[in-house]
Amino acid sequence: MSYLAELDTLSEADRWPRIRQWMQSEPLALYAELREHRPVLMLPELALVTRHSDCVDILARHDLFSVAPYAPKQGEYWMAQDDTARHWREKSIMRAILDHELIPEMRSWVEEETTRRLDAAGGSIEAVAEITRGVPIAFVQHWFGLTGASAEELFEWSYWNQMDAFWNQPFDDPGFATPDDIVRKRDAANDAMRTYLVGLVTQRAAALKGGAPAEDMVSRLLVLSGCGALRFDVPLAVLNAGGLLIGAVETTSHAVVNALVVLTSCAERKAEAVAAASAADPAALDGHVYEALRFKPAFPYFFRTAEADTILAAGTKDATPVPKGKMVLAVTHSAMFDPAAVAEPERFEPGRGLRGTFTFGYGLHECLGRAIGAAIIPAIARRALMLDNLQTGPVDYRNGPVPEAWSWRW
Repeated sequence: MSYLAELDTLSEADRWPRIRQWMQSEPLALYAELREHRPVLMLPELALVTRHSDCVDILARHDLFSVAPYAPKQGEYWMAQDDTARHWREKSIMRAILDHELIPEMRSWVEEETTRRLDAAGGSIEAVAEITRGVPIAFVQHWFGLTGASAEELFEWSYWNQMDAFWNQPFDDPGFATPDDIVRKRDAANDAMRTYLVGLVTQRAAALKGGAPAEDMVSRLLVLSGCGALRFDVPLAVLNAGGLLIGAVETTSHAVVNALVVLTSCAERKAEAVAAASAADPAALDGHVYEALRFKPAFPYFFRTAEADTILAAGTKDATPVPKGKMVLAVTHSAMFDPAAVAEPERFEPGRGLRGTFTFGYGLHECLGRAIGAAIIPAIARRALMLDNLQTGPVDYRNGPVPEAWSWRW
């Protein structure tokens, strides 16, 4: 019990910072020990939960484990709510306009855009700015209709919202900026984004009034807003158009980088992935990417607040009381390696697919763009793996939680 033995020698104030270091440097060994000996680890800051069954319980019981921590970051946005009428209505609207029938076309477009950028680079590129972020930004411009703003502006607006919502919670210790600075940058980003979106919506409304078809997602939101059949006014159309941007860019970039890091870190694994990427079927690589994201997910945990006194691991020798108001981390990275739920979890098996994983979340708050993300993340990775003798440097995180720069040569 090497981790727990050291942990028990530390003061309460030092335990969570030490665990956070281990989660970054040697997560799987740490999680294995926690699952075996202390699957619900109670700390002053939070409860760390590592078994698959308990993570499922947390994420499935939105009535008991809420997304209250999102509210200070996202305000009245429906994703910061649980089982409310507004949550279901606006999520249904957004799912309806995402056009899953067009996913094959979206995937082909992403591959073509990635190839165009790589061909123009001539053998070397800064991959985060140009590919893993650059392609998703171009995607939201082309497919979501977020035109008229620069790629740099779209990145800033998306980035600071992501940094504040997911990496600036009370239990975090951001090294790339102070918590207050992150909030200020998010507020400034939202002010600029709101001004842009109001202008964009005004333009699209005028075009619709003049008889233009509702061919982009912003226009479709306006049509739904004006139909009179839904509680969905123009300000909500603006808010949800911003959500399309914020949810698409940084999460895609992080996932693509993590998948490629795993796939290229082992010669045998890389050779198999390159062979799959070179196959005629564009989806042949998908299982390799999904399995890589099980090994290195973009989000290793999901955080919730206990809305009532409860017990985790109930009915087992590890049953642990959790008081109302406690921050709970469902460590889904650990859950995806729990042998009680995953056969031979240490084996890299591309045939597993996404079934039983938490790659796109779980339960009420599963990723809105799951189907699109499941197509475009492998599409970007595929074109990268098809490069002749791809060589990558270390990923530069710039003391933050997400990939910020990555040098490629081929």
